[in-house]
Amino acid sequence: MTVVSCGGARQKSRSASPIIRAEHAEIEVVNIFDHQTNAYTQGLQFVDGLMWEGTGEYGGSRLQYTELETGKVTVVAKLPKNHFGEGITLLGDKIYYLTWQNKTMHIFDRTSFKKIGTKSYRGEGWGLTTDGEKLYMSDGTPDIRILDPTTLEQKGRIGVTCNGESLPYLNELEWIEGKIWANVYTLDVIVIINPENGVVEKIINLKNLLPQSEITPTTDVLNGIAYDKENKRIFVTGKNWSKMFEIRLL
Repeated sequence: MTVVSCGGARQKSRSASPIIRAEHAEIEVVNIFDHQTNAYTQGLQFVDGLMWEGTGEYGGSRLQYTELETGKVTVVAKLPKNHFGEGITLLGDKIYYLTWQNKTMHIFDRTSFKKIGTKSYRGEGWGLTTDGEKLYMSDGTPDIRILDPTTLEQKGRIGVTCNGESLPYLNELEWIEGKIWANVYTLDVIVIINPENGVVEKIINLKNLLPQSEITPTTDVLNGIAYDKENKRIFVTGKNWSKMFEIRLL
């Protein structure tokens, strides 16, 4: 096992639990797909054969899905121009779409794509995922909030630590086989979190995943994790990236 640091942006741990060292995980790129360079990726989820995506930026935040094999993109909703979109997740018959500082969760019907309501929450919204029953939301801190999907009432909180230190800037989230995968904002890494104790068990270094030849002045940071549960496929991309990558842990 290779012991590595979680990188920058750490805080002193509030936990007295034993330090569990995170293992470094290597990956293999299995496939590469085109990705819209004007998609400021905030949330990503693969459901029913489609890649759902929520994008950010004021005036440009939208909910859309992509048919990976054809590259066809369909925009199903746009947020108000003064709302900065963040993470998304699909659960039951609803699509949930966070906003950054508006303290508003936009909720859409999964079939008609019509907006069916909004709900408020405290603080900022960053990433969002689900275990099939509850919602898990990041807010830029080392904590992941556990929310009731009907009321958005907080049911719990997971304090995330990496190598014994609190890990802030948790961003886009994805529930994969009982673990929470998370982007760490500003770092080219994904951390794999045990939701039972908040401990980062593995760190995936994705530095240089996007070739230098694909980087432009508008290319931003790594962000976006999706899981095809049926076929056990994992996808990652970034904000305004030209490519989306299917990866496999070695």
